Amino acid sequence: PHIIKMLQSEGRLVSSSRCHHKYPFCWRSETPLIYKAVPSWFIRVESIVENLLENNMKAYWVPDFVQEKRFHNWLRDARDWAVSRNRYWGTPMPIWCSDDFEEVVCIGSVDELERLSGVRVKDLHRENVDHITIPSTTGRGVLKRISAVFDCWFESGSMPYAQCHYPFENKKAFEESFPADFIAEGVDQTRGWFYTLLVISTALFNQPPFKNLIVNGLVLASDGKKMSKRLKNYPDPLKIVHSYGADALRLYLINSPVVRADFLKFKEEGVRDVVKDVFLPWLNSYRFLVQNVERLKREEGKQFVFDETKQKVSSNTMDRWIVSFTQSLLQFVHAEMKAYRLYTVIPRLVKYIGQLTNWYIRFNRKRLKGDTGSEECLQSLNALFDALFSMIRIMAPFTPFLTEHMYQTMRLYLSTPPSEKNASLHYLMVPEPREAAIDAGVERSVARMQSVIELGRVIRDRKTMPTKIPLPEVVVIQTQQEYLDDVRSLERYVLEELNVRTLTTSQDKHRYGVKLGAEPDFQALGQRLKGDAKAVFAAIRALSDEEVQKFSASGEIVIKGHTLTSSDIKVKYVFDKSAGSEHTYEAHSDGNVILLLDTKPDQAMLDEGVARMVVNSIQRLRKKAKLQPHNEVTVSYSVSGGKSDDMLRILSSHASYIETNIRQRFVPSPAPSGEHLIIEEKAEMKGVAKSTVHLVITSRDPSLLAAQAGSASSKPVAVPVAAAPANPPKCRFVNAMLSPNVQSSGGVTGRHSTVLLENPSGQNQLSPEGVKQQVLTVFGLRGCSYDVFVKNSTGVQPVSTCKDISGLHQATLLVSQESPDSGAFQQWTHPVAPFVNVKNGCVMLQNPVGHGTLSPRELQQLACKVSGGKCTVSSVDVSKLHGTQLTCS
Repeated sequence: PHIIKMLQSEGRLVSSSRCHHKYPFCWRSETPLIYKAVPSWFIRVESIVENLLENNMKAYWVPDFVQEKRFHNWLRDARDWAVSRNRYWGTPMPIWCSDDFEEVVCIGSVDELERLSGVRVKDLHRENVDHITIPSTTGRGVLKRISAVFDCWFESGSMPYAQCHYPFENKKAFEESFPADFIAEGVDQTRGWFYTLLVISTALFNQPPFKNLIVNGLVLASDGKKMSKRLKNYPDPLKIVHSYGADALRLYLINSPVVRADFLKFKEEGVRDVVKDVFLPWLNSYRFLVQNVERLKREEGKQFVFDETKQKVSSNTMDRWIVSFTQSLLQFVHAEMKAYRLYTVIPRLVKYIGQLTNWYIRFNRKRLKGDTGSEECLQSLNALFDALFSMIRIMAPFTPFLTEHMYQTMRLYLSTPPSEKNASLHYLMVPEPREAAIDAGVERSVARMQSVIELGRVIRDRKTMPTKIPLPEVVVIQTQQEYLDDVRSLERYVLEELNVRTLTTSQDKHRYGVKLGAEPDFQALGQRLKGDAKAVFAAIRALSDEEVQKFSASGEIVIKGHTLTSSDIKVKYVFDKSAGSEHTYEAHSDGNVILLLDTKPDQAMLDEGVARMVVNSIQRLRKKAKLQPHNEVTVSYSVSGGKSDDMLRILSSHASYIETNIRQRFVPSPAPSGEHLIIEEKAEMKGVAKSTVHLVITSRDPSLLAAQAGSASSKPVAVPVAAAPANPPKCRFVNAMLSPNVQSSGGVTGRHSTVLLENPSGQNQLSPEGVKQQVLTVFGLRGCSYDVFVKNSTGVQPVSTCKDISGLHQATLLVSQESPDSGAFQQWTHPVAPFVNVKNGCVMLQNPVGHGTLSPRELQQLACKVSGGKCTVSSVDVSKLHGTQLTCS
């Protein structure tokens, strides 16, 4: 402003205006910077540009476009490198000069500096070398070191030599290990470390400093800006690790654009999705395997042992497919990792988990559970174990913690005895592919079957027709007979997965009245064609089958003077209404195969669909009640509202089908006598039998839990506690129960018990702390982090804090991790567990309720011990003695 004002006052100002432009600011202090020319020392790079370009192409880069484009262009335009910096901290440049810069000495070692200056230096920092001078050899007095220090990138580029103290030490070791086999860094290092490494290596040896290089992209904040500690525009890394695990974070990063030298906008949702979409299905597959291996041992007495060296070819197509698919994956991983292409490996590994869970396990669930016999079960378990065991070894470098967790259980089923060599998954080598197990034909057949099934699913979704409803027919149309034969060989899987009655294959689409049709892209063409749009749209719809085929082949067509491409017209399959087919087909295609689905089910199919919905509702209810497959229960039903008669007819006629699928009894209400309630729910059924089905799950096993506490649709377990006896117990007592979130342990079953406060009467009285410990012992929970609470006039408190036991008689105690609400307590005035009286004491016949009953001999021994005399047990059925008095002498 002062200069402008001066020029204006002198009448010499020609023009004055403002110019808006970008200006550099310090990224830390946000203050403006001033760029100005300063004297610098340079390394002459321009003279070796051709050598740099040649050496660049000798190395192997991943991805290669960074080498061939970005880095190549940077090298081609390289300028001399200014390596001096005006700093205090840094490596001093070893240059001594005379005052007139006519005499310059560059020092090559500490020994040379000592020889020229007479000073021995041990620490090469400015405070130790700046004062050293070298006598001039040309009469210019003394030479002094220049004040500059090295650009830190010069030190980074010197890393291969500096780390070995080359050439002063380790010369042979350096020469044997140079160039480096592999390095990796971010894409921003094309102008940093990659560049300085290459410049120094080329200047010294005229060769590249590395053989292989992986370039990764940069991780940015979710808004696309650089991550900044000052701005805090990124989530806390430790919070991410604690919430989702280090494996999830690692897999999210290495399955992102970063491994292709691209940018990643980091989002916490992406890490969460890895857990949800990859880890949970994978972990569930592992758990499913272990559950069924243990079931085989528990129910059939067979010990599963896996020996990778003695694998037999299974008779089942899906077994051969998953084994072959796994070995093909191994082959692919070895080839791609050898080529350092991590960005192709991880997506395939993630996709493999989907293939394993959504296809192999889904199609072989019954075999794996043993429903089809022991031999089939063993074959399928062997194939699944083979797949998972190979998978955890491949994934070990990428998800080390999760795979180690799985391995520690799976190693128990290996034929190799445990030892230090196989104590950890990370001690094992990545397996080599078993090429003999690869069957390209089976893999091709299953891939084609999957295409057909996925097309069928799309049609069902489009027609909002759930898979539970059976359909009459699916037609597969393809010109290659081999394709049709492959699909036919896996017919039962297609029929089962799409829930259709018949599979038909054909090479002739005209037989089914299928032809190609065209549909305009209204949005794209409407803006471009304006007034001609209406006429062009009509002409596109009127295109014949032959014309659409020609358009599909060429990708271009002229209509009404306008040249249209595949981006303007959508090709689809349509039905010729004049063909007069009695079937109601819907078509879909992936460009390779045409699928027709008859979407008009008959009444029997609709009924079966309703039965499937009922099965689904029952399974959801079992899951809500946290029931295990081996828990024996009874499912009873009643129907109300709507078309209840139709629903009753369907449930009655399909009762056997429902029982087969839920593997439990399925009977009309009321529930069998003697069973207690686990959970109940009203399910609203839609469709041909629209009504409300009331489902009730009951069991004779009192140890089964109810659904989670607080569920609006469930009721607490109605435990069949002992009835009020004719004679009260001779000892004071408390009843105890477990809160819904606590389960008994140590092999103990049951959730309700009675603890005697004394025995015999007036003797061996428990303290409040003793009551707590006795309650925990009865439930098998002693030593666990639970407390025992009592409800009294002052509220709820831990029983161990009571002053004495005088006020506890007939109270109910609750075992819980934290203080419960007062409404959680039930109340009884008699013992909930059955007992007998002996003289002045008592003996519990069963404790907790449902956890076994004393034998007559055990009862006689305990009665004698309590009474101090001889007691006689007359009844063989001890359970009938509840509340009676044993005769003791």
